[in-house]
Amino acid sequence: MRKLLAIAAAVALAGVAAGCGEKSSVTVYKQGQYQGKPDKQPWDNDQFKGDKAAWERAVKSRSLGQNEYVRVSGG
Repeated sequence: MRKLLAIAAAVALAGVAAGCGEKSSVTVYKQGQYQGKPDKQPWDNDQFKGDKAAWERAVKSRSLGQNEYVRVSGG
């Protein structure tokens, strides 16, 4: 019985000690500096190569393909 109590106490102590090693996960912000990924325009990629008009046509045609009234009537 005493041995079981000693093992339980050792496991509890190990669990408490493991919680002490946790690092804080608070984000530190630098004033006036954006630290994230730089934003680009959606048409600046390999598919559209900077052509905004082609990107807009692709978005419009994709949205028309999602419109059930247009899909059923055929146009």
